[in-house]
Amino acid sequence: MPSVSKTHEEITDVSVEESTGTWTLDSFDAACDVIRRAEDSLELLAEAVTAAQTVTPLNRYDLTVIVPVYNERETLPKVLDRLDEVMPPSTETIIVDDGSTDGTSEWLSELPERAGRTVVCRRRNHGKGSAVRLAIRHSRGGVVAIQDADLEYDPANLLRVVWPILDGDAEVVYGSRYLDGSSDPSLMHRIGNWVLTKLSNSMTGLRLTDMETCHKAFDGDTIRAIGLKECRFGFEPEITAKIAARDIRVLEVPTEYSSRGYDQGKKIGWKDAFAALGCMWRYRKG
Repeated sequence: MPSVSKTHEEITDVSVEESTGTWTLDSFDAACDVIRRAEDSLELLAEAVTAAQTVTPLNRYDLTVIVPVYNERETLPKVLDRLDEVMPPSTETIIVDDGSTDGTSEWLSELPERAGRTVVCRRRNHGKGSAVRLAIRHSRGGVVAIQDADLEYDPANLLRVVWPILDGDAEVVYGSRYLDGSSDPSLMHRIGNWVLTKLSNSMTGLRLTDMETCHKAFDGDTIRAIGLKECRFGFEPEITAKIAARDIRVLEVPTEYSSRGYDQGKKIGWKDAFAALGCMWRYRKG
């Protein structure tokens, strides 16, 4: 059974002030914070144990597809069906529901068990980066790829991203939405992605056209050896910076993209863009 390690912040003791035998409001808040952090840490540890128990470590797959999910009840079944249609038989799928409240976790709980598919349902939302990190730790594929559950990216196009690694032409491949002339129809998203990608390139020395793409694939041993820390969308620039710090081949291939609006469930926004800038600076040296 794979080893399980606690990767979230350690539970630390917080001193509680007492005044003449009664607690102050600040001390009560501090105590509540300790309890919340303890619950979060125990929950994350339980999730890791669940994932480890679901995995059979003797099996080795050619490909692991990670599907992070948050409130995608309508599109997730279509994504999983599409993966079944187009992916090779020796594919492992790891689905991490990150505290959905729209019925996604209930639907996943009724999904029939089968070899090569691991499902982890979280009670609380910890962020896409945290979900991906959990899945990476328990992946067994020679190649590890990421597929969102919102159908903005067709799983069939993920094969384009995966094949260069399977063929030995690269260790990391990004599926770019901009190489073949197609792009996000939203002007604001195009501008934001262009700025973030240019800044990332200036710090990493890479020449990417789409740093924020969902369609990413990695040599399995390489990505499992990289210590990732970011819990939310900051994991995109973090992964990119840490990949660039290693002497490995990075390739871009075209991928197709069908954008959706916030009324349809899109989650990333300008706050995430500013957070990404901070992550770029934090990990500028890898």
